[in-house]
Amino acid sequence: MKFLCLCHYESARFAELKPADFEEIGAICAPHDAALKASGKVELIGALGMPEQSRTLRVENGAVVAKAGPYAVTPEPFGAFFVVEADDIDDAVEIAKLHPETRLGDKFGRGGIEVRPIDFIERP
Repeated sequence: MKFLCLCHYESARFAELKPADFEEIGAICAPHDAALKASGKVELIGALGMPEQSRTLRVENGAVVAKAGPYAVTPEPFGAFFVVEADDIDDAVEIAKLHPETRLGDKFGRGGIEVRPIDFIERP
């Protein structure tokens, strides 16, 4: 079974990070990222652009309209995602615990990971 793991971050704290913080984050993340990949359970990893770089499509008066910005404005937007293959949600949670986000704690952005089952994937 496949699970989508959505990595959240606290945008206000992320905006305050300095170049030295990003270097420290990279050093903390590297071994955990390697362990996540070495698990053999990860099918896809991606990082997202900033929310203000997005466009949201909606139907207005029968026409599709694209507007600047995210669908939902939240202080903890998605910053990255990954897809894992797991036996069940408990197994997926154990795999997600390998992600570097779970090691950054309160110091860097107070993030979190949401693990959600994927009911359907289509590869056209």
